[in-house]
Amino acid sequence: MTRKPDAPEPPPGLEHLTVLSHLLDRAFRIPGTQWRFGIDALIGLIPGLGDIVGSLVGAYSLWIARQLGAPIAVQARMVLNLAVDGIVGLVPLVGDLFDFAFKAHSRNQALLAQWLHTPHQTRRSSGVVVVAGALVLLALLGGGVWVLVSAVQWIAARF
Repeated sequence: MTRKPDAPEPPPGLEHLTVLSHLLDRAFRIPGTQWRFGIDALIGLIPGLGDIVGSLVGAYSLWIARQLGAPIAVQARMVLNLAVDGIVGLVPLVGDLFDFAFKAHSRNQALLAQWLHTPHQTRRSSGVVVVAGALVLLALLGGGVWVLVSAVQWIAARF
């Protein structure tokens, strides 16, 4: 990690997380392109198990956040990043392609670094993202229930 000579030393946990997120999300480059991927995308190719393992390894970032004293809003946003990565990753092919683009581990590392640099602003923006994510999740859940109830009613009307 390159830093200015007068910049304070980053906490050791953040340095470890920086190395881990690079390994998981950006360690390899597709020749002739700027596209990068890491071990998480490769592990994700193992149906079901790969995304679970990737999320469990990603939970290390939550432990680091807790050790650094990150607020609940920042930790919740980190959980949201891992949940999106893990849930979308369960969808065959789409999830594997999503792993190349989303990079939850790098997002979490950058979020922690941002929080250490601008704590108030990062906590506030994380709170907004978490609330928006919860509303989207509730809308998807409500839509899913509505589709299920409609399908059952349609089937019942046919018999």
